[in-house]
Amino acid sequence: MHALALRRLLAIVLLLPAISSAWAAAPLVWQASTEIARGGGVRGPWQQNDSRYDFVDDPSVAINGRGEVAVVWVDQASKAVLFQRFSADGKKQLERASDVSRLPLTFSWLPRVAIAPDAPDAVFVLWQEIIFSGGSHGGDILFAKSDDGGRSFSKAVNLSRSLGGDGKGRINREIWHNGSLDLVAGPHGMLYAAWTEYDGPLWLSRSADGGRSFSPPQRIAAGGKPARAPSLALGPDRAVYLTWTTGEDAGADIHLAKSLDGGASFSRPERVAPSKNYSDAPKLAMGPGGVLHLVYAESSGGPFGRYHIRYTRSTDGGRSFEAPREISSPMPGSFTGAAFPGLSVDAQGRVYVLWELYADERQPPRGLALATSGDGGRSFSNPTLVPDSADAAGGFNGSSQGLLMRKIAVSAGGQLAIVNSSLKQGSHSRVWLMRGSLPR
Repeated sequence: MHALALRRLLAIVLLLPAISSAWAAAPLVWQASTEIARGGGVRGPWQQNDSRYDFVDDPSVAINGRGEVAVVWVDQASKAVLFQRFSADGKKQLERASDVSRLPLTFSWLPRVAIAPDAPDAVFVLWQEIIFSGGSHGGDILFAKSDDGGRSFSKAVNLSRSLGGDGKGRINREIWHNGSLDLVAGPHGMLYAAWTEYDGPLWLSRSADGGRSFSPPQRIAAGGKPARAPSLALGPDRAVYLTWTTGEDAGADIHLAKSLDGGASFSRPERVAPSKNYSDAPKLAMGPGGVLHLVYAESSGGPFGRYHIRYTRSTDGGRSFEAPREISSPMPGSFTGAAFPGLSVDAQGRVYVLWELYADERQPPRGLALATSGDGGRSFSNPTLVPDSADAAGGFNGSSQGLLMRKIAVSAGGQLAIVNSSLKQGSHSRVWLMRGSLPR
């Protein structure tokens, strides 16, 4: 190589870390937040589907290739999953929110929304419907799809049909988080849904025709400790990754299973970054070049201790992972705890990690924090408080049935969408959207 060309190449290589560090330190440009729904503030005692609930809650978000934002949430007063769509410039695209579930006699909780990567008007929603079928706990996993951008949805289909109390992410016999489920959409009509049930099994069902039909549920994990909080990611060459943690274990680890045949079969589960601490609420995302990113919460005091957020990644298809590291310190403001992370990666490999913020572990969280990586996960910015992510009127973060949610999505070009909800008992509830991007 010519000496001048070699010097230029060396200068570029030496400059790359500075460029990545500058990106990680660059503040996101945030737009004004958008209120999606407002409701009452009544959450009465639990009386199954006769409970007096009047609040909005449980938002989930996705972005399509045109930069349009899809949001689903629940209205507990009408027991409905609702859908709204926003243009790339933030305008509502539906005059009225679409009713996805259309099942007014049973509560609908903790939905997920996904958009087909090669069909931006194909929208898929998965949620937990509190159907009591004779078992000890109510809950089935329901699915509906839209082919017209969310203006209308198909009739809900029950994917689980069991007595086991589906969607329960058990910590112990008395305590669990609902919303223990996940949904991911791939190209060519491929869909994957995963969920756990109260007694512990982890199930997966897949569709090869855009949600018109699904395979019978396949048991991925059973026996031993109950599975909890599944998360899915799709890789190249029909690879499917599924991760989860377990309950009934003060030292629970993250588990990972992999499929190389589009979900027809899975490898034996392996533990990722085992430790003596309690690991919870994992989230997976696939980045460019087949890099698999993983975040989770960890506590040295068991499931009810103070958490922080840890990150790791695999560059060899999940066969090995880097040593995990904490990315939630220093905490912004006076917050002391971080849990229930969210994760998204854009087409440039930039990584975005979101999590719930706690000032007191005895109280629900208020507000959300974000850390970003401009170098594919090699380094992260210091965490920052997401503007407008805490309810100014004093409500705590919502998802009162469980914080296993998907509150963050990013487009291929780095347009960021974050949703949150809040509830102030006896006063009000809200669901809102925050949108941001890197400075141009």
